[in-house]
Amino acid sequence: MNAPSPGRDDSSADPRDRFDALLEEVLSALPAELHRRLEEVPLVVEDAPTPQDLRRVRVRHRDALCGLYTGIPLTHRSVEHSGTLPDVIRIFRRGILAAAADAQGRVTDRALRRQIRLTVLHEIGHHFGLGEADLRRYGYG
Repeated sequence: MNAPSPGRDDSSADPRDRFDALLEEVLSALPAELHRRLEEVPLVVEDAPTPQDLRRVRVRHRDALCGLYTGIPLTHRSVEHSGTLPDVIRIFRRGILAAAADAQGRVTDRALRRQIRLTVLHEIGHHFGLGEADLRRYGYG
């Protein structure tokens, strides 16, 4: 199944380039404190999660996963964690496009921006130690 293409004004624009441009817009609009946090945690954009990722989080369809935080949340860190692999936030284009699509499979720039923002903030929330229930309560789940 092909991922829906993002709605855009320039029909000749590459969907991946358009996604990346909207991601940059979303990131540039985040507060300075979150920018400092993102400097500590790399944000990686991938097309889709790996089969191992899906098994780990018990998700069956790769288009159902928008992002994944890998690491030790700030609330669980101690000196015993020195030497561990660095934290990483990964977001997945296919999942974000699927989540942003309307009932007819169309994706507008507005819906895509909103879903990118929601996904990035959700994964940053995990970095700060928030669980799924906390994120849902705050509107990021």
